[in-house]
Amino acid sequence: MHWFDDADAIAPALPAIWLVRTGAMPRNLTERSALRRSTARRIVARQLGCRAEDVAIAHDAAGRALLDRPRETGLHLSLATRAGIVAVGLARQPLGVDVEQVDEQAAPPLDLLHPDERSALDAVALTERARSFALLWAAKEAYVKALGTGFRRAPESFVVSLLSETTFRVTDASAHTDFTGALRTMKNGGHEIMAAALVITR
Repeated sequence: MHWFDDADAIAPALPAIWLVRTGAMPRNLTERSALRRSTARRIVARQLGCRAEDVAIAHDAAGRALLDRPRETGLHLSLATRAGIVAVGLARQPLGVDVEQVDEQAAPPLDLLHPDERSALDAVALTERARSFALLWAAKEAYVKALGTGFRRAPESFVVSLLSETTFRVTDASAHTDFTGALRTMKNGGHEIMAAALVITR
C-alpha cells in the first residue's frame, strides 16, 4: 500500500492512497462531493496520463464511487472527505478508504460497535479513547466501502482489531476469512486525522 499527501504524486504501483490537505472547508454535502470529485479527477488523470477533463466519476446503485471515464481501466476507486482532507484510493481490486477526525468532546456511539470492540475500547486509557475510536471507526467504514455495502451492513456485525498504529484486522464470520488493512495518522490545522484503507483480495 502506497500513501501520498500530494495530489500530483504518481504511484509506482497500486494499491495507493492519496491523503490531500485541500485547505477547503466545504459547508454542505454538495460542496463535499464536488471537492472529492475534483480532487479524484486530478489524481486519476495524473495516474493515467490524461487530462482531468477526460475523467468522469460516477456511483453505482449502492453509492460506491466508480471510474465512469475512461472506460476499461480495470481500476477500483474509493473516496472520502473530512475537514478539508480528501482521501482517494485506487486499486486493481475492490477497496475502501475513510478519514475521521479525533473528537475529544463527543461520546463514542458504543451501541454501534461489536462487543469485542467495546471491550477493547474499555481497556484503553480515557485520554486515548477518542483517538482509538477514530481509528476503529475509520477502519469499519473502509471495510464496508470495500464490500460495496456501506453501513447497510450493520457495523456491529463484524470485528475490527487495531493491531498497531499502522495495521488493523477485520474478522467477519460471514466472509469466512480475515482481512488486513492499513492505517495512517496526519495533522490538519491542529487536529488529528485518522485514515484507513482496505483492499478486498480473493
